[in-house]
Amino acid sequence: MSLPPLREVIAAHGLSASKALGQNFLFDEQLLDRIAAIPGDLQGKAVLEIGPGPGGLTRALLRAGARVTAIEMDRRCLPALGELAEAFPGQLRVVEGDALKIDHGDLMGEPFAVVANLPYNVGTALFTRWLDGEKWPPQWTSLTLMFQLEVAQRIVARPDSSAYGRLAVLAQWRSSAKLAMKVHRSAFTPPPKVMSAIVHVTPGTAPENVSATRLGKLTEAAFGQRRKMLRQSLKSIHGAVEALEQIGIDPTRRAETLSVEDFIALARALQA
Repeated sequence: MSLPPLREVIAAHGLSASKALGQNFLFDEQLLDRIAAIPGDLQGKAVLEIGPGPGGLTRALLRAGARVTAIEMDRRCLPALGELAEAFPGQLRVVEGDALKIDHGDLMGEPFAVVANLPYNVGTALFTRWLDGEKWPPQWTSLTLMFQLEVAQRIVARPDSSAYGRLAVLAQWRSSAKLAMKVHRSAFTPPPKVMSAIVHVTPGTAPENVSATRLGKLTEAAFGQRRKMLRQSLKSIHGAVEALEQIGIDPTRRAETLSVEDFIALARALQA
């Protein structure tokens, strides 16, 4: 199906990227097709997209055969998305609203992949929400998300590195996270000040006898004061210092030296 170039669509609707909404538009159709290919075959699959803007990535997902639900709060973009829905009958549903205030599981009503060039100002909040919660495996089958490169590196970081922290543990304790593609700032309009990257996350098996809430509190305390020794940073958590000694972790170590497995063992010891 032949659609007008994205630049023409934006010009026709008088759209410009909103700084307040953290928008940066991607026009390169080949790049967008490559992003849409990261989750694998999307033919007939349900996909949730957050912040589609004028619909660049949306087009690529529709071309890949996905059934897309797009949540957009910028009402200026709705007419352009409406035209896309007409071009791909029955494949696109547009929901006007704030993605942080919508229950994505209820909205989708079936297993779904998330593919999004996330607005910079809500990216981390949405990401942590998808990874949180006791119910596992989640309703989403994979997350393919564009972040600032620095945030992407924090998600896939290994222990003993400056990027390693709470986000890495959250993304890796029951999922696998990989950096799928870097995207140069010049690919965007307007170009952001920083490089971007796409992270691909797939859910794995949750370790037994580990509460997501407890692990969350542990990592929050440990990395909240990352320069301090664990015996200091974890003293607000009852029994944590004793649990460290019980599983053979020196309480004078710092949080960034603990592996994801160490945090799992600590959460399990505390639970017991």
